[in-house]
Amino acid sequence: MDTEEQQTPPARPRRGPRRWTMDTRPLRRPAYRRLWSSTIVTAIGSQLTAVAVPKQIYDITGSSAWVGYASLAGLLPLVVFALWGGAVADSMDRRRLLLITNSGIAVTSVLFWLQAVSGLDSVPVLMLLLAAQQAFFGLNSPARNASIARLVPADELAAANALGSTVMQTGLVAGPLLAGALIPVIGLPELYLLDALALCVTVWAVHRLPALPPLGETKRRAGVREIGAGFRYIALHKVLLLSFLADVIAMVLGMPRALFPQLAAETYGSYGEGLALGLLFAAIPVGAVLGGLFSGTFSRARRHGWMVIGAVVAWGLAIAGFGLSRSLWVAVAFLIAAGVADMVSMVFRGAILLSAATDEMRGRMQGVFTVVVAGGPRLADVLHGTAGSAFGARQAVAGGGLLVVAAMLVLALTVPALRRYRV
Repeated sequence: MDTEEQQTPPARPRRGPRRWTMDTRPLRRPAYRRLWSSTIVTAIGSQLTAVAVPKQIYDITGSSAWVGYASLAGLLPLVVFALWGGAVADSMDRRRLLLITNSGIAVTSVLFWLQAVSGLDSVPVLMLLLAAQQAFFGLNSPARNASIARLVPADELAAANALGSTVMQTGLVAGPLLAGALIPVIGLPELYLLDALALCVTVWAVHRLPALPPLGETKRRAGVREIGAGFRYIALHKVLLLSFLADVIAMVLGMPRALFPQLAAETYGSYGEGLALGLLFAAIPVGAVLGGLFSGTFSRARRHGWMVIGAVVAWGLAIAGFGLSRSLWVAVAFLIAAGVADMVSMVFRGAILLSAATDEMRGRMQGVFTVVVAGGPRLADVLHGTAGSAFGARQAVAGGGLLVVAAMLVLALTVPALRRYRV
């Protein structure tokens, strides 16, 4: 850690209403502040491309199916390169890896822009560029997340995760809204260019980070054997395995987004199908942002395991309440509550991965984390879509929420490692 950080004075205890608001202690660490500030720009910029790609594919084909195929085209590279990227992040300077991968993402954004302004109108080219972008993201994410533990002390990991997650969730809300407003004004190709420019800011911020070479043994490989060693490490450390299982339970059994269109049309159609659909998709990210803004209420908790258990149970109850709601506004309130619970779960699962794993394994743990976070909701889309067709949308959502509660409580009661974990 650099000299500036070592000389950072301890934060004064916060009193009055300030103790409930966002815990900003990690921002007093210059290196973390640089990493976090770059996230502010890219959180919105990345969403511009996330909107532009499906919009362009739909404009070319007129088919939503092709939009779905494009999403799958990006999933396999993300999974493969996130797992490999975790091993790479444990074998080389993480700052250098971040510079390479952020530059790679920026280049793909420029290529997206070039194909759009040239009028190429090629779906295979778009899918190839999307696969390349997701591969770079898979390499980047483990290194970025694993670096946090080298930039802030252990008692600030939860606060640092809350700060980062809040920015990302804000991007999920603001980015698509900004893209929708900009497309009629500047056109779709320029969204790609804006994302590329935002990534230049990220590269500059990462360049100013201190070196983050591997600790201890410096010569490590990053092959299949090292990836396998990461999975064996998870199996031997129950608290890490349980943190992943908690997310799988919450997302696979309880993420109902595949049923939002059906619910907007059948259950909440009287409010206006478009309005209902927009509110349903926005509610969980809004709740997550609110959870981050008031992270001071929970970020100092030391029983990280109990916080994960409680958050996942709260998520399940909120999803069940959403499924039982006939009023759109009550449904949105339940989804916002679910978003708050998801933020709490995300914060403490991330803190457990950073604090329970050694530095030589943190990259690989973050690689698996990236795969779980990306893959869980996609599996949920298949599961909930099938259940919704068979049993009805509201029944599938409510049943999934209750299954989350039951599965999490069974896991917590039968395997005590998670509920005993604290920092």
